[in-house]
Amino acid sequence: MTGPPAVTAAPRPVAAIGRYLDHLTVERGLAANTLAAYRRDLDRYARWLAEAGVTDPAAADEDLLVAYLGALRAGRTASGQPYRASSVARGLAAVRGFHRFLVRERLAGSDPSRQLGSPKIPSTLPKALTVEEVEALLGAVAGDGPRALRDRALLEVLYAAGLRVSEATALDVDDVDLEEGLVRAFGKGSRERLVPIGRTARAAVAAWLERGRPALARPRSGPALLLNARGERLSRQGCWKLLRAYAERVGLADRVSPHVLRHSFATHLLAGGADIRSVQELLGHASLATTQVYTRLGHERLLEVYLLAHPRARGAG
Repeated sequence: MTGPPAVTAAPRPVAAIGRYLDHLTVERGLAANTLAAYRRDLDRYARWLAEAGVTDPAAADEDLLVAYLGALRAGRTASGQPYRASSVARGLAAVRGFHRFLVRERLAGSDPSRQLGSPKIPSTLPKALTVEEVEALLGAVAGDGPRALRDRALLEVLYAAGLRVSEATALDVDDVDLEEGLVRAFGKGSRERLVPIGRTARAAVAAWLERGRPALARPRSGPALLLNARGERLSRQGCWKLLRAYAERVGLADRVSPHVLRHSFATHLLAGGADIRSVQELLGHASLATTQVYTRLGHERLLEVYLLAHPRARGAG
């Protein structure tokens, strides 16, 4: 009778982490941003193990993981701010996945994180703009020069299709079908989806392609839809700076984040009667639970209206 599979010699933490990241890249096809976050979290874990005198990640036990979780909760960012609960939870999730991988690959005999509870993450609601605020933001683009045409196309598409900033800047010219009114976006995990865009966004993109993009395009531009002043693909950072500048023009600087138009897109669709499954598909969410946070935003708004309007909502006094 054969016994359990033998555990092979585990590589040192840094090498083992490299193997795990390769696994995430090849087997699970995680997006580059997600992989970068995993790498940062696991590099931090490797440094902590080294400081604790642990050279073999397979030697980590539950007590060591509890101590690491405590260190995460007490940790601070480079700017001196405490780690958010979501950052702690993500860091722990990366470590859990790493230890499960070691067991599957027979590099460890047990998973010390198996019984470890997850930190509770405070529920936060997306900060959506009102319809009037979105209209003011989109109307802040003035002029008819190449950059103004690009900025108008960018903002209109972000709101019309609810794209992530990374999805918008990754668009190629062929990803936009103006005749059918569709945008092809590649979301997390390279999942492809088709999202409709309305008449205003189609007109803005058409104007950019006809009168704006040719003025900025260079041989190195390639198929990129949105270009910067050097003719290169517009970056996420460049997109954020543009959005921030227009928000400041209309007094919304403290209300805008890179996801603000995406949040507003989802909130306004649900408020207009769209069903949550359709919004899930449009946003490219793998899980319905991710989309449901927007329904809570609607519920809170209803409660606010009720408390203000109902004559007996606040009691007799």
